[in-house]
Amino acid sequence: MQERDTDLLVVGSGIAGCAAALAGARAGADVTLATKASQPEDSTSYWAQGGVAVSRGDPEAFKQDIIAASDGLADPEAVDVLVSEADEAVRDVFVDTLDVDFDENGEAPDYGREAAHSEARILHVDASTGKHVLAPFLNHLQDHDRVEVLEDTAALDLVTHEGRVHGAMLERDGELVPCYAGATVLATGGIGACYQRSTNPPTSTGDGIAMAALAGADVEDMEYVQFHPTAFAGEDAADQGTFLLSEAVRGEGALLRNGEGERFMPDYHADAELAPRDVVARAVKDERERTGEVTLDVSPLDFAGEFPDLQAECENRGVDPANGIPVAPAEHFLCGGIDVDTEGRASLDRLFAVGECARTGVHGANRLASTSLLEGLVFGLRAGEAAAGFEAERVEAPELLDSDPDLPESFAAEKFVRLRRVMDEFAGIERTPEDLTRAAGVLRRLKGEIDAYTRTRTSRSLYELRGACVSALLVTRAAAENEQSRGCHHIADEEGAAVDAD
Repeated sequence: MQERDTDLLVVGSGIAGCAAALAGARAGADVTLATKASQPEDSTSYWAQGGVAVSRGDPEAFKQDIIAASDGLADPEAVDVLVSEADEAVRDVFVDTLDVDFDENGEAPDYGREAAHSEARILHVDASTGKHVLAPFLNHLQDHDRVEVLEDTAALDLVTHEGRVHGAMLERDGELVPCYAGATVLATGGIGACYQRSTNPPTSTGDGIAMAALAGADVEDMEYVQFHPTAFAGEDAADQGTFLLSEAVRGEGALLRNGEGERFMPDYHADAELAPRDVVARAVKDERERTGEVTLDVSPLDFAGEFPDLQAECENRGVDPANGIPVAPAEHFLCGGIDVDTEGRASLDRLFAVGECARTGVHGANRLASTSLLEGLVFGLRAGEAAAGFEAERVEAPELLDSDPDLPESFAAEKFVRLRRVMDEFAGIERTPEDLTRAAGVLRRLKGEIDAYTRTRTSRSLYELRGACVSALLVTRAAAENEQSRGCHHIADEEGAAVDAD
């Protein structure tokens, strides 16, 4: 790679990054889209199952559902933007530009319903919506005259000078070069790599959040880490990884049963299986601990016919859905992140953030189902347009050492095991002040060990580890400072058991 100048640098190729790149190009900017991904499957957006929620002409009802699911902590102004622009953004990009064929019921859209939605308003393609919108989006940008896509390219640090962001240091195949940009949009996704069980791909290492925080940008609501209640928990999940059983399955009538065969959700919430995610996740955790397992009973619906991809995935794992699908909570989505306004502007000049790495305020303490693709699309379009029009200025770039061949390959892997054990034990679905104090102490020591390496050498795996560790520290610190149990941040009534996380 060579040093480059660009009007707009977008880091990340999920829906949010693609939307920002498209809007920037439409506004006349020359756009560089840098992504760690080498294929669409490396992005969290690809794995979004349920679909994309729209207002169906009733933005007020949609707004009230979002605020209710957020435990009352969503920012009303940000929610107004989301619900008022939802229908037009989906029609403009997904339908008119990308020609996505959403499922239909006859000649009308087949709107789905998921947990905490008061009505059916979710456009979908089977239960694999993400891949059906992301793949054509990436193809569209690859062919765009104003967009250059750099695959398998990681951003390691921001280039800053006197409070302004001037681009980022990019790495590919061990080469490190600065990319100077008029404006920079971070769309790097979430922090799934901080936890052992996550629905995110391995690339979700918190890079953008860490880079922004280390550069001095404001970060908010990091304590609100959402766990999805129904991730596959079969015998091979530990080796082959988990996969998501979409809330759309429960929306179509699937039931949760404990190890004694009892349906338990009516005892936890009036909306039973369609209660907000944080409620269902804690209930599933409790019932697994009490009775040994929880299964998703799909017998009330035509599972194979309505969810063929999930049926195939179960069969590949040797599970017959007719006998119930074993499930357990898994880390799913970060509701907080880099604090931004309604156009994606962060607190540092010419830095923008969109998607899961951004804290737009629409999710509050808990995200409503099928709003992640929508948030990325709406605010990605807004940020891309707002970030266009700046010219790149060259300043002194950070001195990052060339990749060190002597860095042990096992170093990052071993440290990740330690980090995940800490987060699973001390900063998971339920927390206590004592556990969070333990976690922060271990993570501070871990970050010190990582920093000792980054002062003498550079590698992508090392910087991904740094990103995950910084993000984990931000989660534990925010959780420790927030004494109010709300939504995804649930403070247990009793002190958790002490575990030697070192």
